[in-house]
Amino acid sequence: MGRSRPRRDAGLDSSDEPGLQRDDSRPSVGTVLSTLIPQAVARRAISVSVTTDQDVYERDAPVDITVNFKNLLPVPVELPTPSQRRWGWTVDGHLEASDERLYTREQPATFDFRGGERKRVSVTWHGRLERARNGNRRESVIPEPGEYEIRAFVATDETGSCPSDSTTIALR
Repeated sequence: MGRSRPRRDAGLDSSDEPGLQRDDSRPSVGTVLSTLIPQAVARRAISVSVTTDQDVYERDAPVDITVNFKNLLPVPVELPTPSQRRWGWTVDGHLEASDERLYTREQPATFDFRGGERKRVSVTWHGRLERARNGNRRESVIPEPGEYEIRAFVATDETGSCPSDSTTIALR
């Protein structure tokens, strides 16, 4: 789900009936309304929830994470992102449980939602923290027992106001 739905060009669409042309020459009412929504309102219109399949895990056990996104508005919403990353997750502030720099193309994108649309993605954290050491050397570390915050977010450039949610798990 890391990718939002692609924009469609005018012309034949696979979901259209055979032989019918889509008329994209005029914007729909929803498209027009979505352009009138300020970005601050659009960011608040997207709710994010993150859950895990358990609250307590053994160290080094996989953690199943489910992230739900929902457009609370009845009109389409587009959230601009500064890179190709549209959303992400962290474990105690480490993107995808790693302190390594993860590269995404530095080309702006949008995370698009139809009116009232819900999106769900499931990921598995393998229960280890990836650490970069001395240049190219990497190591996989089993975290100490304790509580860890798992956070999911929409990757807008306003980190303080990006739609997000978090939950806490315990490792024993």
